[in-house]
Amino acid sequence: ECGHREAVGSIAQLKEMSDNCPDDIELHKPYIDRVELNCPKCGKKMHRVSEVIDCWFDSGSMPFAQWHYPFENKEIFDENYPADFISEAIDQTRGWFYTLMAISTLVFDKSPYKNVLVLGHVQDKDGRKMSKHLGNVVDPWSVLDKQGADAVRWYFYINSAPWLPNRFFDDAVSEYQSKFMGTLWNTYAFYVLYANIDSFDPTKYTLDKASLAPMDKWILSRLNSLIKFVDSSLEGYRVTEASRAMADFVDDLSNWYIRRTRERFWGKDMPQDKVNAYMTLYTVLEQMARLSAPFVPFMAEGIYQNIVKSVDANAPESVHLCSFPVADEAMIDEELERSMELVMSIVVAGRAARTTANIKNRQPIGKMYIKATGSLSESYYPIILEELNVKELEFTEDVAKYTSYSFKPQLRTLGKRYGKLVPKIGEYLKTNDGNSLMAELNDHGFIRFEVDGAKIELAREDVLISTEQTDGFVAETNKNNTVVLSTVLTPELIEEGFARELISKLQTMRKEADFEVLDKINVYFEGSDVIANVFNNSGKTIRTAVLAENVAPGKGGYTKEWNINGVSVTLGVEKI
Repeated sequence: ECGHREAVGSIAQLKEMSDNCPDDIELHKPYIDRVELNCPKCGKKMHRVSEVIDCWFDSGSMPFAQWHYPFENKEIFDENYPADFISEAIDQTRGWFYTLMAISTLVFDKSPYKNVLVLGHVQDKDGRKMSKHLGNVVDPWSVLDKQGADAVRWYFYINSAPWLPNRFFDDAVSEYQSKFMGTLWNTYAFYVLYANIDSFDPTKYTLDKASLAPMDKWILSRLNSLIKFVDSSLEGYRVTEASRAMADFVDDLSNWYIRRTRERFWGKDMPQDKVNAYMTLYTVLEQMARLSAPFVPFMAEGIYQNIVKSVDANAPESVHLCSFPVADEAMIDEELERSMELVMSIVVAGRAARTTANIKNRQPIGKMYIKATGSLSESYYPIILEELNVKELEFTEDVAKYTSYSFKPQLRTLGKRYGKLVPKIGEYLKTNDGNSLMAELNDHGFIRFEVDGAKIELAREDVLISTEQTDGFVAETNKNNTVVLSTVLTPELIEEGFARELISKLQTMRKEADFEVLDKINVYFEGSDVIANVFNNSGKTIRTAVLAENVAPGKGGYTKEWNINGVSVTLGVEKI
């Protein structure tokens, strides 16, 4: 009546007026018409206007109303309708998503959008929806100041599919930040460190594909396969799958490629192999900066500015002005990627077996047996032997004589499905040959049998599997690839283990004494006949590794006491 527009008859107002006001929104309607309030501006009584259309009509009309269509702008409307996708939280299912669809169907007889990207709600670490009255809301500025916008963006991308609820808390953000952003940044820092030492300028070289080492070809193949996958995933709005693939790639880049090729960056001058290593790593980092720019825009910009723009004045001003990477199909070698993945799986299983046997990595092992899911060229054998410090390997189809498996029912999954039959299922698993059960599980993906006339089917998640070792051997499995290590150490292997430990300790002492990389030294030792014998038998190998001219008993130079495999010894290093 007074002409002032104020919110009247809201649910909050009704609850304040009556303790008996129902909570259900549909039951509020009879109350709304009886609400009488005074205008806060002029004091006059206000009443609800009945001629009001659903306020969601405005949002549902957005696709054409924003262009003032059909009164004008027909061409621009036709170009933009229907939309490629819309995105909002799941509570818009009955709001914007619905009104857009309903109005568009009535007016145009078609959907106003091609895809809907629904966002789940943000929860606290206990899975409760964030709410002010619960006091579990996170101050966004505290997170942005501590971990940064990129880390927050990355967490929501990789943690779970967009339409699922996300539990948000500091530790989770930090974990994913470290695994991807920290690893990528460390790899970038590695490149910058050695590029500065060698004054390496990537604009003065080209990537010589014909002379690349196998590891270079592999990481470039992985890179282009990744670009292809990420591009395809983003086309289908599968952002989580794209993020996880990028994280896996960066892990392989750092913990496999860099670790196995870093010595190529340490050599003198700039031979072609060293150029190839630099150009391969530069290519990967430049492409990753562009690929990750939509995900972690600030970090991607930092990498781009330092390794690209700083050396190429003609490059675009920002990574965000560059084109998105396009996969080079000619660089993709699926067989190479498959083989290297198998090698890495075998190495992971072998390291686990070493840990189980409590044998240090520097202690050589005589022989290993491998039961693999695929074939592998002998050209990859040296990588496995070097990574696991093993003298000899043998592929076999039967590892039963070295190890066996025992199975127990997983009560968490089987209890609801089979109830009282679970004890008899456990008895069946206990009394049957574990290797046969494992073979059936690997071959078919499940174990089938009958109990009291009932058909039982057990998948891998329905059973608890433990490995039982045979004396003198230890076995571990990774991705269905089983590695068996011989734990029998001959005197020759033990002595070589001592030699490797001595080399490691002496190298540490060189650094602690601030010796230059190429400084020649003398080595002294005392306190152990065992160590004296190792120096006597393996002296040449040790001298070559630590650049020692002489090894002699006694004290001299920088000294330090060590305990090597239970043997006490005092070592000394002296610069010549």
